[in-house]
Amino acid sequence: MIKLFSPVITHQEIKGVVKTLKKGFWASGAGTGNVQKFEDLFKKYTNSRECVAVDSGTAALHLALNVLDISKKEVLVPSLTFISTVNAIRYNNGIPVFVDVKPETLCMDPKDLEKKISKKSKVILPVHFGGLSCDMNSIKKIALKNNLFVVEDAAHACGTQYNKKKIGSISNLTCFSFHPVKNLAMPKGGAITLNLKNKTLKNRLNSLRWCGISERKGPFYNITELGYNYYMDEISAIIGIEQLKKINKLNHKRFEIAKKYHKEIKCSEKMPINNECSYHLYWILVKNRNEFLKNMNKKGIEIGTHYLPAHKMKLYHSNVKLSVTERICSQIVTIPIHPMLSNKEIEYIIKSINEFLEK
Repeated sequence: MIKLFSPVITHQEIKGVVKTLKKGFWASGAGTGNVQKFEDLFKKYTNSRECVAVDSGTAALHLALNVLDISKKEVLVPSLTFISTVNAIRYNNGIPVFVDVKPETLCMDPKDLEKKISKKSKVILPVHFGGLSCDMNSIKKIALKNNLFVVEDAAHACGTQYNKKKIGSISNLTCFSFHPVKNLAMPKGGAITLNLKNKTLKNRLNSLRWCGISERKGPFYNITELGYNYYMDEISAIIGIEQLKKINKLNHKRFEIAKKYHKEIKCSEKMPINNECSYHLYWILVKNRNEFLKNMNKKGIEIGTHYLPAHKMKLYHSNVKLSVTERICSQIVTIPIHPMLSNKEIEYIIKSINEFLEK
């Protein structure tokens, strides 16, 4: 089976893990050792002012929205996203308001966004779908006009740029995921990048990720607010440190695969080519998706359906009409694009898809 996702590891990750295991220092909620080193390196990589490492992209979203106090306030979010994006709103007693996407990028549509803003709105939560950046200029203008915060979901966008600026350096709060299938892979990890001139918010996030512990002096500390057990461990951090050394090279390979897919797959609706995209995913639209999935499975090619619409889930069911999202979610398939693919496998994927499309 040609896998949809596959992390890239070398002897350097293995060596780092073994060294960390032998040291016996595997985790610290205070964020020292490998975690602190990873934070410093990721801050530099994203050109952000600060970085707080956590144990998942979901945790990053939860904490970023927590510090903005969104209780009983509306958060504008695309329905076309992994459910964690929406769950993070509910974790904080916020109200998700679903926004449609642009059909050419599958990212938040600024025109529909403006229509959905109300007096209860507090945060815009755009998702850089598949690694392709949202129209951040338009979103930030809308946010400024309506006095709203912007929190970016960059779970797919490690290494993505927007107008030559790294994602992570644009908004005050940006959330990343380092799940094993992501461009920068860890056993478990996430991060929040910050772009503020003071460290007050970072200190609060540091406290929230470690059970609310603050005012620490040696073995003594205080609890000033309810926190969570969200800190990153040392083993994940050392893998992340090694992954950062190769992320640009791996993202370039993803881009080269995407170019080949875009040129050779005979499908009218597919992911565009953009040299600032990190290509966590590559998607095409097919009208007879179930048949397509069965056909690819028989040919030994793993295929994804990213994603089913959040506003149609029982927990979040809404009568809102999102015409683009609903059409996309009934036709979208994601195909393998990870750097572990051989040229032979890439050619086989293209040939198999085209044979199906030409039936």
